[in-house]
Amino acid sequence: MCGIAGIFSHKPVASELYDSIINLQHRGQDAAGIMTYDKRMHKEKGVGLAKEIFNSENMELLTGNIGISHNRYPTHGGFSHGEVQPFWTSVPYGIALAHNGNLTNYNELASEVTKTETRYLNTNSDSEVLLHLFADALHKDSPPQTSKEFFELLCESVSNIFNKVRGAYSVTSIIIGKGLVVFRDPHGIRPLVKGERSNGNGGKDYIFASENTMFYAMGYEPQGTVLPGELIYVDENGEIFSKRLIKKEFNPCIFEYVYFARPDATLNDVSVYRSRLRMGQNLADSWKEKYPDKTPDIVIPAPSTANTAALSFANALGVRYSEGLYKNTFIGRTFIMPGQEERKKSVKYKLVPQELEIRDKKVMILDDSIVRGNTSREIVRMLKDFGAKEVYFTVACPPVKSPCFYGVDMPTKKELIAGNMSEQQIEKYLEVDALLYQTIEDLVEAVTRRGNHYIDRPCMACLDGYYVAKDIDNAKITEMEEMRTFDRTSGDSVS
Repeated sequence: MCGIAGIFSHKPVASELYDSIINLQHRGQDAAGIMTYDKRMHKEKGVGLAKEIFNSENMELLTGNIGISHNRYPTHGGFSHGEVQPFWTSVPYGIALAHNGNLTNYNELASEVTKTETRYLNTNSDSEVLLHLFADALHKDSPPQTSKEFFELLCESVSNIFNKVRGAYSVTSIIIGKGLVVFRDPHGIRPLVKGERSNGNGGKDYIFASENTMFYAMGYEPQGTVLPGELIYVDENGEIFSKRLIKKEFNPCIFEYVYFARPDATLNDVSVYRSRLRMGQNLADSWKEKYPDKTPDIVIPAPSTANTAALSFANALGVRYSEGLYKNTFIGRTFIMPGQEERKKSVKYKLVPQELEIRDKKVMILDDSIVRGNTSREIVRMLKDFGAKEVYFTVACPPVKSPCFYGVDMPTKKELIAGNMSEQQIEKYLEVDALLYQTIEDLVEAVTRRGNHYIDRPCMACLDGYYVAKDIDNAKITEMEEMRTFDRTSGDSVS
């Protein structure tokens, strides 16, 4: 669940790439990097938040009108500075690449790169493997001379990746002497949107990013989504080439709408805000059907991703919406913190109950999801400590039962509370007076009800165990879980 951006502009792009990282900070807070190009590559990257990495001095070194950026949230590889993207290689041309997603056949691809293609891997990152596969496919004895010829080579190269690589991958890349390249895996699992603006000289600037949250501020008009299986190339003169190389089912990740994306984003031509409103509406209808005699005095969201769903839920029930939990915005998103202990410690620092809103009331908590259960249990305890008469718990997302191998940090089944407990057991574990999860059917309806999205079936493997790329079996699950456990315990820590 990283954040990526690529910009082609008539003016220097460094400041706008920095703005992109700031606007996508919620998608990854472990590390960030920027790479620009003006006849040679310029890079700056580091561990931590963007404001801790970039300053006026190092930003001045990032010259050029073409560039890419990356916010890191690791699901594969270690946590050291060497794992920070974008990655780059000098052969051929000079290629830099940023990647959002997760490759499920990493071991096989890494073996091919190091043995067959005789390249050296400097990290355990699947993004570095993807870079070398891309570079090898572009390496020709007779390089193409025109942009059209190079686009034909790109089509051949990316088609080769589509045939070999399994999993989820949205990619931005810059190539010395050529321009900006973006592509998205054939199922479109991870998001990638596009925008354009007039450059004032009859031409256009282009932006590609994980979300369109920064488009308005930069003057870009949203132009929809990069299609699954699509390749787009912007050459150095601003001429744009595009082709959908392969067409399969469109299966974007449903958890983007539940949790990851900012509510003001539009992904796959679906408003995240509107989809969350509909989640709350559908959940309220289910609550009235299952618990007709239980009416809360107030509805409180677990801030802040659940705010939108809680607002429509309260409206549908005809009860008061209250921000009864104050969120310390200076603490990052606990779900994407790298360690279990770090997440547990952060919950009480992150959320503070407001006693006047809670004491002697029947309180409904609405959360976007329950993954490991730590935050949910702590919230219930806080509310009871502050005098809640009864505590109900509703969840905008169905039970998360299976690990995600497409770029979300749900690495092993044993860490998922719903993977090991029934809903009745979870209700008892949380110590709530009533618990209600959204159904899968209602969640899908909430996301797909409106918009010209052409979604065939959202990817929701974490909910139903169906891996849309058809690349996961029991042996692969064991392999991937062992790999991720090793990544966490190998001692490759942030310095």
